[in-house]
Amino acid sequence: MELLIIGTLEGQIGAASKIALSQGGHVSLADDIEPALKILRDGKAIELVMIDVKLDIYKFIQSLENERINVPVVACGVSTDTKLAVQAIKAGAKEYIPLPPDAELIGAVLAAATRENHALIYGDKKTEAVLKMAKQVAPSEANILLTGESGTGKEIFSRFIHDNSKRANKKFVAVNCAAIPETLLESELFGYEKGAFTGAVARRIGKFEEASDGTLLLDEISEMDIKIQSKLLRAIQEKEIDRIGGKAPIKVNTRIIATSNRNLAEAVKNGTFRQDLYYRLNVININIPPLRERPADIKVLAEHFAKKYSELNDIALKPLSQEAIAKLENYRWPGNVRELENTIHRAVLISSGEEIDADAIILNDPDSVINKPEIGEEMSGGEFIGRTVANMERDLIIDTLKHTFGNRSTAANILGISIRTLRNKLKQYESEGYDLPAGK
Repeated sequence: MELLIIGTLEGQIGAASKIALSQGGHVSLADDIEPALKILRDGKAIELVMIDVKLDIYKFIQSLENERINVPVVACGVSTDTKLAVQAIKAGAKEYIPLPPDAELIGAVLAAATRENHALIYGDKKTEAVLKMAKQVAPSEANILLTGESGTGKEIFSRFIHDNSKRANKKFVAVNCAAIPETLLESELFGYEKGAFTGAVARRIGKFEEASDGTLLLDEISEMDIKIQSKLLRAIQEKEIDRIGGKAPIKVNTRIIATSNRNLAEAVKNGTFRQDLYYRLNVININIPPLRERPADIKVLAEHFAKKYSELNDIALKPLSQEAIAKLENYRWPGNVRELENTIHRAVLISSGEEIDADAIILNDPDSVINKPEIGEEMSGGEFIGRTVANMERDLIIDTLKHTFGNRSTAANILGISIRTLRNKLKQYESEGYDLPAGK
């Protein structure tokens, strides 16, 4: 645990540091906000900030947000500073620690900050197979491409890979390429020198340098502008980057995990994604199936989220009723795990009985309720009226391919057709603009 303490903590800085060190932490000190920001800008792997409640915490947290520095902040002050404590929490501090410091309390805060907040909960064999593959390739130095629909948990899987890699004790840094404007993404990735452009009031270490010796997650990389892709390619190939306004290249040792909810091979064909970069990233491809294809995950995830949000909102934990579970399991989850989490959070808050019942499960897309007969059940044939044979054939082929995680040979065997016929069909569907699962 890398801890940054800002301010004097009412003369208790020595005691707080001693407690943190006894808990296995490493402590950096800054007497005010600006020196603290410099430490953070320089890319030091700070995992928690403790700040004197008498400093301008709102200004500090705003600076963190403006510079997209993601680190939890706790405020510290004497126990009589009730008003300042409230202000600190309102400004964005996660916790308030009264002074003089209590060893047990600081230990609990440090443990909470270091605890992995991205638990990988599962119960389905398909998810287990994906995790087995991820764990197998994690110790390598290969770049990894995670693909799958939005909300399937690609970032959580990427953290799992990092935690099982040889870089696990180094930093994991995530950049959402879709959330950062094109004009800022370059400086976010590669950093800049003071005076490099208007507003560059101090040198800023980029995410590549910050993650050196660790792992850099490039989330939704398909949204990256093609001009920045060329600089990213050089950084991966040469293992060096250029800060904006810098005079010399800087060596980096960064492992890349990239994610995409789009078909990158199709983006290469369309000219929106560089082929050479695609090959560099796609050394190992792991496709994460949508939640509807791993139904045994639904119940265990729902129970996990119910516990999480009951604790978060200080509400007594209620079990999910059988009717609620059935309702969850008979929904297609177009928003995947993210949608399930939001649904359970809402259910925890609005449920009024001794159980979370079906009435508390409010689904966003009623049309996604599964009400079609399963394979082997009697079908009236009415559900096929108005559909062409070609459309039904296409849906059957694509659904089977998703079921096999993109494995063409297995899909062809299930469908009872030759691999050549399947590939010809897929080539046709790609030309018609359909998104096909990645695979061989």
